[in-house]
Amino acid sequence: MKIFKNSLLAVTLSGIAAMTATQANAKDEMPPPGAMALSMLITKLEQQGYTPVVDVSLEHGRWEVEAYKEGKKFDLKLDPNSGEILQMTEDRD
Repeated sequence: MKIFKNSLLAVTLSGIAAMTATQANAKDEMPPPGAMALSMLITKLEQQGYTPVVDVSLEHGRWEVEAYKEGKKFDLKLDPNSGEILQMTEDRD
């Protein structure tokens, strides 16, 4: 019975640690206060010729976007408040 209690405690503690890590990651994934709405950001990119937008994620407080322009695929990093392109690299995959 003691082995079962220790195993149950280990499983419970592992579950709590996993939930805490997930909650910490969820906090990191929230846009900062004053961030532009994602729909506005995508519209702004489309107006600049980036279409289609195929992937959007929030990493380190910046929007990371994969989009096409003139038949080429680009990886973009955007300021979440202004929508300004901070970094642009052509994706050659």
